[in-house]
Amino acid sequence: MRLLQRSDAGGYHLTETFTSEEAIPPYAILSHTWGADDDEVTFDDLKSSIGAYTNKPGYEKIRFCAEKARQDGLDHFWIDTCCINKANKAEMSYSINSMYNWYRNADRCYVYLSDVSTAKRKANSDTCEWEPAFRESRWFTRAWTLQELLASPSIQFFSHQGKRLGDKYSLGQQIHEITAIPDAALRGELLSQFSVNDRLSWIEHRQSKLEEDKAYSLLGIFGVYIPPIYGEGIGAAFKRLQDEIGKLEKCTQDLHLTDPRRDKARIEETKGGLLEDCYHWILENPDFQRWRDNRQSRLLWIKGDPGKGKTMLLCGIIKELEKSMAKTAILSYFFCQATDSRINDATAVLRGLIYLLVYQQPSLVAHVRKKYDRAGKALFEDANAWVALSEIFTNVVQDPSLKSVYLVIDALDECVTDLPKLLDFIVQTSSVSSRVKWIMSSRNWPDIEERLEQAGDKVRLSLELNADFVSVAVRSYVRHKVSLLAKTKKYSDQIRDTVLDYLYANANDTFLWVALVCQNLEKISRVNIVTKLKAFLPGLKALYERMLQHIMSSSDADLCGRVLAIVTIVYRPISLLELTALVEELDDMTDDLEAIQEVVSFCGSLLTIRDGIIYFVHQSAKDFLLKEAIHIVFPSGSEAVHYAIFSRSLLAMSSTLRRDIYGLGALGYPIDQVQQPEPDPLASLRYSCIYWVDHLHDCNLDLTTNAQQHLREEVTIDVFLSTRYLYWLEALSLCRCISSGVASMAKLRDLVQAGTNTFASNKLVYDAYRFILYHKVPIESFPLQTYASALLFSPSQSLIRRLFNQEAPDWVTVLPDMRDDWDACLQTLEGHTGGVKSVVSSRDSKLASNSYNEVKIWDAISGQCLQTFEVNNHIHSIAISHHSKRVAAVSQNGTVHIWDVIDGKCLLVHALPGPPKYHYMGCDNRIEFSPNTAQLASTWGPELGIWDVSKGKYLQLSESRNAYYNGVVSVAYSCDSKRLASVSTSGSVNIWDADSGMCLRTLKLDGYVGQAAFFKNLTWIISTSRDSITIWDGNSGERLKKFNHHASSFALSHDLKRLASGSTESGSTESTVKIWDTDSGECLQIFKGHQDTITSLSFSGDSKHLASASDDRTLKIWDLCQSGKVSQRHDDDMVYSSQDNTMSMAVSYDATQLVLLKEDSKLEVWGVQNVKCRHTLQSYPSYFHLFAISHDSKQLAAASADGTLQLWDLGSGECLQKFPRHGGSIISIAFSLDSTLASASGDRSCMIWDMNTGDCLRIFKKSHGQSYNLGNFIALSHDSTQLAVVSGDSTIEIWDTRNGESIFELEVPPAVPRVKIASLAYSKTSRLLASATTACVVQVWDMNNGQNLHTFQCDEQISSMFFDITALYLHTNHGLIDIHASSLATDQTQSDVGLPRAQYRDLACTGWWISYKSENLVWIPTEFRHRNGRVALAKNVIGVLDESRRWWMYKFDLERLSAAQ
Repeated sequence: MRLLQRSDAGGYHLTETFTSEEAIPPYAILSHTWGADDDEVTFDDLKSSIGAYTNKPGYEKIRFCAEKARQDGLDHFWIDTCCINKANKAEMSYSINSMYNWYRNADRCYVYLSDVSTAKRKANSDTCEWEPAFRESRWFTRAWTLQELLASPSIQFFSHQGKRLGDKYSLGQQIHEITAIPDAALRGELLSQFSVNDRLSWIEHRQSKLEEDKAYSLLGIFGVYIPPIYGEGIGAAFKRLQDEIGKLEKCTQDLHLTDPRRDKARIEETKGGLLEDCYHWILENPDFQRWRDNRQSRLLWIKGDPGKGKTMLLCGIIKELEKSMAKTAILSYFFCQATDSRINDATAVLRGLIYLLVYQQPSLVAHVRKKYDRAGKALFEDANAWVALSEIFTNVVQDPSLKSVYLVIDALDECVTDLPKLLDFIVQTSSVSSRVKWIMSSRNWPDIEERLEQAGDKVRLSLELNADFVSVAVRSYVRHKVSLLAKTKKYSDQIRDTVLDYLYANANDTFLWVALVCQNLEKISRVNIVTKLKAFLPGLKALYERMLQHIMSSSDADLCGRVLAIVTIVYRPISLLELTALVEELDDMTDDLEAIQEVVSFCGSLLTIRDGIIYFVHQSAKDFLLKEAIHIVFPSGSEAVHYAIFSRSLLAMSSTLRRDIYGLGALGYPIDQVQQPEPDPLASLRYSCIYWVDHLHDCNLDLTTNAQQHLREEVTIDVFLSTRYLYWLEALSLCRCISSGVASMAKLRDLVQAGTNTFASNKLVYDAYRFILYHKVPIESFPLQTYASALLFSPSQSLIRRLFNQEAPDWVTVLPDMRDDWDACLQTLEGHTGGVKSVVSSRDSKLASNSYNEVKIWDAISGQCLQTFEVNNHIHSIAISHHSKRVAAVSQNGTVHIWDVIDGKCLLVHALPGPPKYHYMGCDNRIEFSPNTAQLASTWGPELGIWDVSKGKYLQLSESRNAYYNGVVSVAYSCDSKRLASVSTSGSVNIWDADSGMCLRTLKLDGYVGQAAFFKNLTWIISTSRDSITIWDGNSGERLKKFNHHASSFALSHDLKRLASGSTESGSTESTVKIWDTDSGECLQIFKGHQDTITSLSFSGDSKHLASASDDRTLKIWDLCQSGKVSQRHDDDMVYSSQDNTMSMAVSYDATQLVLLKEDSKLEVWGVQNVKCRHTLQSYPSYFHLFAISHDSKQLAAASADGTLQLWDLGSGECLQKFPRHGGSIISIAFSLDSTLASASGDRSCMIWDMNTGDCLRIFKKSHGQSYNLGNFIALSHDSTQLAVVSGDSTIEIWDTRNGESIFELEVPPAVPRVKIASLAYSKTSRLLASATTACVVQVWDMNNGQNLHTFQCDEQISSMFFDITALYLHTNHGLIDIHASSLATDQTQSDVGLPRAQYRDLACTGWWISYKSENLVWIPTEFRHRNGRVALAKNVIGVLDESRRWWMYKFDLERLSAAQ
């Protein structure tokens, strides 16, 4: 922002640009209407040395504004005509988007009405006749003046003569009548309270000189940002504006978890209203005033015992701040409640605070949108939500448009989850800026005090130390409550005074005690009031005892006792409907909420109901039941209640759960689009679905004899899993709780394996556990894939698959059959954007992994990604501290980052002192925590150093001049953290004193060391060389064991009994993990599954599992208790044995035959119907490497690398023709419809052949340019008159086959850099040609004139295609594409590069899905997905070649499929 400044001499000059809001001095601002452009004083005028601009008519406005500012004591002022350099587009854009805030933040706003005069007076009157002119003023018709009217809180109106007419408050009625803008908006109410249509209507009759300005002038009113594009037209400008408004509203809706304003209103209503006498004392308190008035006092902590009125005190403070704080200040608050799972964790606190800030000032949403636009709603809900929200919150409160920010959090002690990191964040934020002030309340908890003690400028206010003021406030509260009681219960004066006196005497300065007693008195007749009053003993404990005694002596004692026990022990507050599922007596009440409410009301004043959820009236009530009355609430022990909840949950789920309970219909229906039906069939089951196993676990079945008996008699776990398991998984997905289901099944598996008497089959539970682990991703995102992908791709002998076989699709068959049993791979974790370079296991079942510039933390049990950290450099390796609370990473440049695993906070960034020394090393940098976590050892090429974690000091231990040959490949600490060992690529091993850095001893290993690691307290060293793994004695350097096996990575189990190695077999694309016995050297297990180099291995703490990382971007977790043998299929060994080592495949056009090109260069022809190999085609001494099938599906042309081309009969398997050799390897083959064949070779020649005679009809020879590339790069028109040949990367040459002349060339514009053409096809009439590129762009050309008719983007690369007979559709290896529909560009179908997206009809296989008529049917798991577009599709058959070069075939019954849809 740039201002005009008055000089002492009376002149004016432009200031320098203020780059921060803090630097902007108090200023006035002018609102006016522009005259002719030449009349206004401009930025260039003021910058010039010529003062001629003082003669311009517009100069009078500058003089007017300057004089009014002087009168108001302001030296600076702003006028839009001359304070913006309009020649600078960036400045102009910024100014347009900032203007609303500039008007809002101005100390004074002067409206200069050039068309309103006060010179005329009515006859015989001193009254000015200006109001009619005011109502007709041009100022009310201009677009820009709308935001100026609404933004400025201090706007004043002046006539042409400079006479003050009034402000927008005194003239509010006239302005309302002129503009039709509601009074509330004119008075400064939040504009976000008014609907979008209402706000748009305010500008409907206003005009702007440039039409786009009518839209741009609304930016501040809606709190959105768009760059101005003059010339785009008013329609386009309003479309962009409304798009941004829509995005803002969606972002705000997704951010909303609770509205703190409504929470505040609810709390005040629940507590009987906010009484000024109960909080006003704090406004005069010196501690509060010091916090309020001293800029350095940024944190106020109000602490006190339960029931002392802290919450209402904060409600009062909020009310007073809203009345007294400056218009430019902003207030946000949050009320924690331990009994409400929505608002009892640290992430919810930040989410609520940000929501209220954004609601009040929508422009702040820009800080949220930076992350939200990429992540969507998951930003606020996934495992990384705290990290993202803390960053967003910090940016929001530092926004330059905010002058002062007041933040209030009530009941910190009721923040159940992540309170320590919330406190640390508050302390950290309070020190960032003096503009931010915090108020918090909590009980007198030492843990809270210890954390807040770290804040520098804090104020502590203890209610116990202000007991006199609290006592007066409580007495006021007593008078208020008794007055209400007296009115409703019609007390006599004597009874009223008796109640008053008793409450005065026994309240003990506790608001909650008064509230609860008065609540009970409401239920007591005034006849008995005096005698029963004394039953309410002083103190909360005594009061709770009296309430509980009353409940347990009532006629409904048994039912109330069960309800109290359940509400006390559940893991989160439950709804009234969820309670019906857990209490047998409420079975028939699901449709009668009033009856259920009545049951809860039987529990006296201990429970309350809010929005259908049951809560304790106060956290102290729950604490009382768990500590003081546990034997009353749980007479048979809490285990019995846990069992009852488990048992009831199982029964309720068994009787209600069913397939497609929400009626979604479509198998590919995404969870993000699911809306809860009304009524919700899962409403009563949500708690049961998520927590039934937890209650089983906590009921301690071994000690509960009755529970064991019931398990035998009631619905058993086996029965539930056998009949309802898939329905439960669907329900978990609909509840967005699949990760909880994984954890539940892992817990159930452990219970069964531990021998607990759950009466569940070990095999069934294990199979169900493996089922949810493997299929977690599709079920989580697409609930009904539970019955499609999950069943189709489970092992054939899976118990769950067999039990629910009737639920599987009957319209598709997958061949070959799945393996018989689950293999050793428990989970495949996906999410890294690049190859995964390392993986480390923690002791608490977490994994850390890193790719190029990101580190991820995973839950190894559920597979959920908990945290993601990013850096700006290539990460080489990572380490987890021994207490599993820290993760560290070292980058290529030697920089070390340390993060907190729990809250995701970056704790330290250590950069090596001095400039980079090593730009290339022969090994990656390494990092390791000391066992006591005090030190961090890191390497940088040959350099080894130790970081002091707390102080950031760096101690260099070694450095070699030869960075390549002596790079440090491993470091490790001794168990006592006193010694550090390192080994280099040259085999040098050094043992160092970790404190002094002194080298204690050195030994030498024999030979080159590729990788190394230390074990057994540094007494074992394991290293890899180019062809072996060796175990060395760490004391002597003697070789103990050698494994003749090349390994890309290795790991040793913690019991030292097993060695794991990763390698890629020669000639294979699939990598293997091998497990070796360290004593015998025997290979115990072999695991396959990774499709690229295995880069890292890590054993779990109990050595039962192994994590592997790979360049294929995945992590895999292996069960070492499983056999390492590959599971076999018993149905058809021939099919299974033929599945591997397939190089390419194709399905004949009539979908009757499958042709496979094997690794041994043989061709296998399989019948689709019976899945039998009919023929094996081979040619000696040459080897097939390419083939094509004729359009009538009767013949096959096969080519060899030596230039040989052969024609085969697919029916008989006989060779029909052997054509003369090409001069080079054949790289492309194309059939026509009239017995003609074309082939292209690497010698730049193309030949046209007669298939009947074997004669060469014509040769086309390229004399220059690039050779043709292997693939479908030629096409022969179906009348054999034209040959299309790819020339170079993106040019298509069209030749006349009759005379050998070139007709024309087609130039394919690259959709992405380095685009190449991958496939060509002619239509049946030869009038059209289709081309497909490696960038997945398809173009259709008119072969009469070479004109491009259609262009669209596919999801996958097209490797083969042909037109249907109508030329309206294009058959591709991925599916049938509607050409016309695909070429129509709409917002919904446009691709990322701006092209229309291909629209598929009938069957299609793209990406992760098999679809039918554009509806997703089957989600394909990672290991079954095609490799580099290797899909073949014809009619009802889809063939897929996966990453492991295994083929799969999907046969569809299209009639059944159509009927099912």
